[in-house]
Amino acid sequence: MIVTYNWLKEFVDFDLSPQELADLLTMLGLEVEGVRHVGGGLDEVVVAVVEEKAQHPNADKLSLCKVNNGKETLAIVCGARNFKAGDKVALAQIGAVLPGDFKIKRSKIRGEESCGMLCSEKELGLAAESEGIIILPADLPLGVPVFDALGLKDTIFEIGLTPNRADCLSIVGIAREIAAKLGTSVRYARHAVVESDFPVGDRAEVSVEDSELCPRYTARYIAGCSIGPSPSWLVRRLEAVGMRSINNVVDVTNYVLIEYGHPLHAFDADLLAGSKIVVRRAADGERFTTLDGQERTLTSGDLTIRDGERGVALAGVMGGENSEIRQETSNILLESAYFNPSAIRRTSKRLGLHTESSHRFERGADIGILVTALDRAASLIADLAGGRVAKGVIDVYSSKVPNSTVRFRVDQCNKLLGIQLSAGEMADIFKRLEFNVEVVEPGVFNVTVPSFRVDIEREVDLVEEIARLSGYNTIPVTMPMARVISDRPTHHQRLVKRLKNVMVGQGFNEVITFSFMSPEVLDKLLLGDGDSRRPFVRLRNPLVEEQSVMRTTLLPGLLETVARNLNYRVLTLRMFELRRVYLPVEGEELPREPLCLGGIMTGARHREGWNQERHQVDFYDAKGVVENILDDFSIGDVTFVQERRDPYFHPGKSCVVRSGKEILGSFGELHPDIQENFGIDQPLYYLELDFEKLAMLNSDRVTIKPPSRFPDTFRDIAMLIADETPVSAILECINALRIKEVECAEIFDLYKGKHVPEGFKSVAIRIRYRSQEKTLADDEVSPLHKRVVDTLVKKLEVTIR
Repeated sequence: MIVTYNWLKEFVDFDLSPQELADLLTMLGLEVEGVRHVGGGLDEVVVAVVEEKAQHPNADKLSLCKVNNGKETLAIVCGARNFKAGDKVALAQIGAVLPGDFKIKRSKIRGEESCGMLCSEKELGLAAESEGIIILPADLPLGVPVFDALGLKDTIFEIGLTPNRADCLSIVGIAREIAAKLGTSVRYARHAVVESDFPVGDRAEVSVEDSELCPRYTARYIAGCSIGPSPSWLVRRLEAVGMRSINNVVDVTNYVLIEYGHPLHAFDADLLAGSKIVVRRAADGERFTTLDGQERTLTSGDLTIRDGERGVALAGVMGGENSEIRQETSNILLESAYFNPSAIRRTSKRLGLHTESSHRFERGADIGILVTALDRAASLIADLAGGRVAKGVIDVYSSKVPNSTVRFRVDQCNKLLGIQLSAGEMADIFKRLEFNVEVVEPGVFNVTVPSFRVDIEREVDLVEEIARLSGYNTIPVTMPMARVISDRPTHHQRLVKRLKNVMVGQGFNEVITFSFMSPEVLDKLLLGDGDSRRPFVRLRNPLVEEQSVMRTTLLPGLLETVARNLNYRVLTLRMFELRRVYLPVEGEELPREPLCLGGIMTGARHREGWNQERHQVDFYDAKGVVENILDDFSIGDVTFVQERRDPYFHPGKSCVVRSGKEILGSFGELHPDIQENFGIDQPLYYLELDFEKLAMLNSDRVTIKPPSRFPDTFRDIAMLIADETPVSAILECINALRIKEVECAEIFDLYKGKHVPEGFKSVAIRIRYRSQEKTLADDEVSPLHKRVVDTLVKKLEVTIR
């Protein structure tokens, strides 16, 4: 919001310097972000009179003038044509510095000396454009600084407002704040409307079909206007706050917009079919051309202002090209309305059309000021455009909105702010803010909030008003009291940290990827239609389509991270992520959010070294990682079942991890198609474990079995077993016997090829026998070993070699 010092002084009396005023506004919560002085430093630009004007002897387009500044007559070369001898002009004397850091020096122009410059309004910063030099009133005294003589010295404040302070988007609003702080009152502008004898109802009709989006609509009719340029005072005032002058009617609506903060719109009444206004929603797909010449496609959520046949304005945002004020316009219908802030905000955002009007309506306009702003604009238009105002005001107000009342407790306010103000002092502050105060009981008020303060809804909002007006600097600085509590991590948190440490200890780096993904990524993972990870939670307002749904698996984020690293030639990677996935549950509003571990490996097994062979990670490296995790969590009864449970794994190179009947997860090599879908050209190994199940099966009790002090003995078994029988079945079969003397069994050879029948494989295992009580003799080991062999032959149908 841009305001000027002089404009504010028209509404409120204060004796503050511009800097003091800036400080006061900032302490009221209206932060002054910039201050610019109009005419400051331009005292060397003075009133002068042109005594002579002659043709420059060496240039056809230049004049050689003699200009008197009241002290001396100076020779000036000038290129403007819009002045004559005897005119009062603005003379920038030698040494003056004009806006843009342009310094005036003595110079020679085409051989003739020039001792200054005659200035235009643009060169003095008074207008965006000007055709010639400024011609001053004839009664101004010579030698006086131009800005002092014209009363144009001013200070412009640029104020950064928070979105809740819609009431301060006007000169009146900020004047109210100054008056409340200084304990004075606001002088509101007089707007006595001289009405003609013809009633407004004979010239226009208004119908509001959607009172939810437009609770109130008012209008006046002004006949016989003459459209032309605005007077200089109005042009300068608008340009001071960053607005461009258009014509006397449109400029008045903009002037009242800045003055009162309420947007108005002027229609060419002769272009309104049926001389009527209808306020209703647009039809889906309806096309409408706004004042900026752009054709817009509307929806049923957009509110439009229509005449008897078509749309003529996009309510609260911008008028239509088909009803704008033209040079030929004579009759005007002036609109002052209130529109639903949410509806205006949606329309403005959807169309990318942000205007001074929408900026105010979407923050909440003052429904009680409509007629005041309307009458102010109508009286100015009648003065500046010579119009005749019809008798009466059209005011369609379906259901009057009462001012809100908020209960306020004095003790609670003092407690929150840490101050000690009396009830009388607080009541005085509210009255200065133009709030109505009713004492309900000692120390309790009912505060009725005026319609212009749409931001006041709760008691704490009133507490903020007390803080602002009493002064933030009066609130004592106190150190908050705090108790130091030893917050021990929960069992779940300890397990999370423990799992991360296990992964880091195996050379993995933790990564954190987005919790969002693209729906199309599930196709890249080859997930079938019936897969439980196919349903997803869609975001209502995603930033991009690539992040429009919540992830159902950690794999896409890890694969994208791998691809990005490989593109930078980081070829050896071990990364993991321990984060939540989001799985919708049928019939439930919220999804299930299990914590999952995802780890991915690729590249070399060990770092390169001069004495090491370079080996690539493989399936058994991933299996070793999983085994270390299960060992650390003390999870027993673990089996690795060769099964392609997830379609993104390579057939025959993945397995499922089970503990009893619980499936803990899976791991293996990713399918080549997955690598191709993500632009990866080297093998990847992925592991995925359900942390919730790991935590459930975790045992904090560690069983320690002391080593036997007696010697061991080994027996080997070589056998043929069917290809389809997993080797792990041999170990499971031996462990199921629960022979306490069998300390461990290990596979040390696997062979397929020559001398091995088709459909079979040769497997060799080594069993260690040892007792905790004595040294085992051969005749004690042999029966145990025979029992193992017989069981393998019977249950697995192996052939002993």
